[in-house]
Amino acid sequence: MDTIFFILSKVVQFCIEPLNWVIVFVCLGLVFLGLRKPHLCKRFLVFALLDLLVVGWLPASELLLRPLEDAVPRTEIGKLSPDDFGGIIILGGAIEGGNIATERGEISIHSSAERVTKAFELIRKYPDLPFIFSGFSGRVTPKGVSEAEAFKQLIKEQGLADRPAYYENQSRNTYENVIFMKPMINEIGQGKARKPWLLITSASHMYRSTLIFHQQGIEVFAVPVDYQTARSPQWTAFDLVDGAQNWNKLTHEYIGLFAYWVTGKI
Repeated sequence: MDTIFFILSKVVQFCIEPLNWVIVFVCLGLVFLGLRKPHLCKRFLVFALLDLLVVGWLPASELLLRPLEDAVPRTEIGKLSPDDFGGIIILGGAIEGGNIATERGEISIHSSAERVTKAFELIRKYPDLPFIFSGFSGRVTPKGVSEAEAFKQLIKEQGLADRPAYYENQSRNTYENVIFMKPMINEIGQGKARKPWLLITSASHMYRSTLIFHQQGIEVFAVPVDYQTARSPQWTAFDLVDGAQNWNKLTHEYIGLFAYWVTGKI
């Protein structure tokens, strides 16, 4: 059932992402051109153009993405003592494992690189705190090394291999991140007072993540990174690449929130 849920979520996200509809509109335009119905052809080409304008005009996505990024306040870590934390949790989603890591011998980091750089910062700052990296692959057909294995290699390259580390390498989505980490967290905190863990993930992903952790009885301090929006909209900004990334994050998060709510996961 979890596998069906995982695949279905990927299909739905692909179907509703605005940029993917450009292909549909252009194909329909070509079909009607071949059927010698130029008025319908022009209409779908106009739809494709409008779609590109909506995707590229950044305020269109920023106005929807900003509430997600602001939903969970950032924890003022500097005002807390290391004794207030149970450990550090790093959620996957920023590292390219798979065939690239296997065939090139180097680990690539995506646009969400702040998840990794913030993790290195906190691991160095709190050398005695255990950390858990959670992530296998978000792909339907994963290949090569897992994200957890790739992060383990990065930790070694950074000279941090002597820190108390745990790796969860089975999860394919946020819900599985939490479910598979929960036994680790319980084992690490066994015989001690339960303390909140520092949670590192993208700002847009933090709201859904904290809901799942709370549902499973795990308290976390939010450390959001990878912000895509400023405090005020960039009204004149147009960028298809950034816009497409924003819409990808938007659809991913809102579909995830809806699906997890329907299935009782949050």
